[in-house]
Amino acid sequence: MKRLKQMMIFAAIVEAGSISAAGEQLSLSKSVISQNLKDLEHALGVILLKRTTRKLSLTDAGNRFYLQCKEINLIASNAWEQAQTFLNEPKGRLRITAPNALMETLVTPVIAELFKRYPDLKPELISADEQLDFMEHDIDLAIRVGRSSDSSLTQKRIGSFKDVLCGMPEFAGQQLGSLSYIANVWQGKKVSHTFVKENKEVQQFSTEAQCITNSFYSCISLLKAGAGIGVVPDFYLSQFADELVAVNSELILPSNPVFAMHPYGKNQPLNVRVCIEAITEQLTKLVAQSTH
Repeated sequence: MKRLKQMMIFAAIVEAGSISAAGEQLSLSKSVISQNLKDLEHALGVILLKRTTRKLSLTDAGNRFYLQCKEINLIASNAWEQAQTFLNEPKGRLRITAPNALMETLVTPVIAELFKRYPDLKPELISADEQLDFMEHDIDLAIRVGRSSDSSLTQKRIGSFKDVLCGMPEFAGQQLGSLSYIANVWQGKKVSHTFVKENKEVQQFSTEAQCITNSFYSCISLLKAGAGIGVVPDFYLSQFADELVAVNSELILPSNPVFAMHPYGKNQPLNVRVCIEAITEQLTKLVAQSTH
């Protein structure tokens, strides 16, 4: 890094025509410029500039060296400009992971719209109900239910939704304990729910799952087939109005917070920021629709 800095300073001296002028351009003192030139010549073992009290002139070695320094500076300048184009418009790869239920109804509609608006955006979507490791899977953004214990991630709450204990219409009003329970793998074998009624009365319900699946879509299929009851996000349930209903509309589950997570700290890429904003808006819209 030190050598590259000295090469940049040397090129600036040549192009500015003097050590003083180069110092003004680089906001460095004349003594700092002179010392860097001296150190560079010492490291190379050759004289790059012939110096008099009035002017500087390149030696043959200095001229050849300057041409290479100029090329390096041009490459660096182009790299800087290309990197800054990512500040102007979302572009390039964006790898997102989310649980199956959130991916289908929350993330993919947003990505479809962003992709139309920004054709240089290259989204990669990973649907996974398990929490994937950011580094191992090279993830840019994760949408997850609940806060992560990983302190290295920047986490922003973007909204919330409620699960609904549901099943086929004929199960409505029946005793919960008399119905088979279909669980997602993250719920485990022993399932417990805390319901809050509209009058603020709290009711506990515990049971043992008769069937466990690691696929959200398998869970939905089992519920639609009448295998039992299980939880489905309120915004997702609305699309099955004639097939799945709340088994007891008076029993309300608590809200589930949804977080957007990324590994970029405060310097999040434009891709990530734009995507988070759009997903937040989509979640707000979905939850509002499910309450009507």
